[in-house]
Amino acid sequence: MTYQEAIQYLFNKTANFEKQGVKGYKPGLDSMKALDEHFGHPHTHFRSIHVGGTNGKGSVSHMLAAQLQVCGYKVGLYTSPHLVDFRERIRVNGQPISEEYVVKFVEEERSFFESLKASFFEITTAMAFRYFSEQNVDIAVIEVGLGGRLDSTNIITPILSVITNVSLDHTQLLGKTLGEIAKEKAGIMKKGVPCIVGETTPETRPVFEAAAQHQGTSVVFAEDEPLVKLKSSQSGDRGQRYESKFGMEFTCELMGEFQAKNVNTVAHAITTLMELGYLPDCKDPKNSKKISEDIQKAQMNVTSLTGLKGRWQKVGEHPTIVCDTGHNPGAWQYLSRMLELERQRCHELRIIYGVLEDKDMNSILAIMPKEAHYYWTKADNKRAFSETALKMTGEQLGLHGECYPTVESAIKAATKDAQTDDFIFVGGSTYVVAEFLKNHV
Repeated sequence: MTYQEAIQYLFNKTANFEKQGVKGYKPGLDSMKALDEHFGHPHTHFRSIHVGGTNGKGSVSHMLAAQLQVCGYKVGLYTSPHLVDFRERIRVNGQPISEEYVVKFVEEERSFFESLKASFFEITTAMAFRYFSEQNVDIAVIEVGLGGRLDSTNIITPILSVITNVSLDHTQLLGKTLGEIAKEKAGIMKKGVPCIVGETTPETRPVFEAAAQHQGTSVVFAEDEPLVKLKSSQSGDRGQRYESKFGMEFTCELMGEFQAKNVNTVAHAITTLMELGYLPDCKDPKNSKKISEDIQKAQMNVTSLTGLKGRWQKVGEHPTIVCDTGHNPGAWQYLSRMLELERQRCHELRIIYGVLEDKDMNSILAIMPKEAHYYWTKADNKRAFSETALKMTGEQLGLHGECYPTVESAIKAATKDAQTDDFIFVGGSTYVVAEFLKNHV
């Protein structure tokens, strides 16, 4: 079996939410627990940090992994989905799992997967946990796949849980209201394991408070005490400058106004890890300089340390080209503001946009910039919403542009039309960004 054959097997021969939508979703932890037992409970061989939420959990996971790496830990990082290569999902100190390991894992365990009727995500999670165990990682940062309570990753008992926020996404699976979705996200809370919640609403906060009380654990709401503040919304191509409550300044290379809340959530997580004894105590004067240097090094080098892609990622100049994986109304509340800022600076704003059919398309389009030229498209995914339907809906909301049957054709048209001082944005769906990056980065 070749690597490509192993990947084709994983994607095409197992239940797969990413390709099949609701039909490919397998709720419950029974199969995951059976896989875990089969492999000797590998997740018990390393410490872990569990990160959930609707938006920002990928950025937070990568920032935490970078911080732990700089502090000398051997760090596993499990995230989803990938953008270019499956191996992006499973990394140790930023290095992706090898093709050989993936092939061997699938070849040797295929019959067991099939007898169990394990899903794509269950198999991938088991692979990650086993790999981290065999690599003897000190700590693994584990990103929730979908929801929390019934997610395959939720067999772990971490040293820290983090929930970034809650907005309306995957409502057909997680609930129709913010409160219902928050209850699913809160399912990653564990007895005695502290939890950081980045951002709440009047509907979600009581849910998290009740869940923490039920689990007998503490919860810190990061929004109540900003440990860091953004000094300026744009600090140049090399990142954004922050000032901490304690007077320390540092730069985080992840761009976008929306990252400020993620950075504050990470700051609270780092503070809790210090209190738990996993990082040097910032209250000790002897450690202050070293901590400042570590934070600066980690946050300034998140992408190179961890391999993060697709978060307000600048991939071209003259014209400027930026891509971002934000794909729901919560993400677009921030992205729309960012794009409006860019529109004021550029000659013309051009937006290449495609979305999956299970997203709240109307709510997203309603808040997108009106003064922009749109290139409606779709990713090569059965769940992709048609570009013609996007155009029709967009026209009704005052968004004007043309249809393109593929992401590549939309990219070619936008770059051909653009002047050197235009701004091109690529996004709407993770899969649109993935196809763009595969061909252009």
